[in-house]
Amino acid sequence: MPCHRCGARQVDPVRGPSPWRRGVRDGRQVLVCPDCQRSTDWTADLDACPDCGSTVLVKRLGDVVCRDCGASSAVPEDAAVSTGGPAEVAEVADDVRAALDRLFGR
Repeated sequence: MPCHRCGARQVDPVRGPSPWRRGVRDGRQVLVCPDCQRSTDWTADLDACPDCGSTVLVKRLGDVVCRDCGASSAVPEDAAVSTGGPAEVAEVADDVRAALDRLFGR
């Protein structure tokens, strides 16, 4: 999954915690890369918890859960399924093909 702000893709992770951050935007889970996190207000376009206002949300099994206060809400119906367009599907297919080539030394 690419960064929702700039489109950068994650590379193979190093040991330890990931510098990428998760969030929810329009009911869909998104990632934010370390470069975009350096902007002054990178959380402004993320969804916020209706109870406490936190943007530390995760999407789990059709619900959006606040990691700060534990509040849970159903994902809006139109956000429940992501149907990436042809360009997004082709890009993911290219990423998978490149990963398989690296894995099998092609």
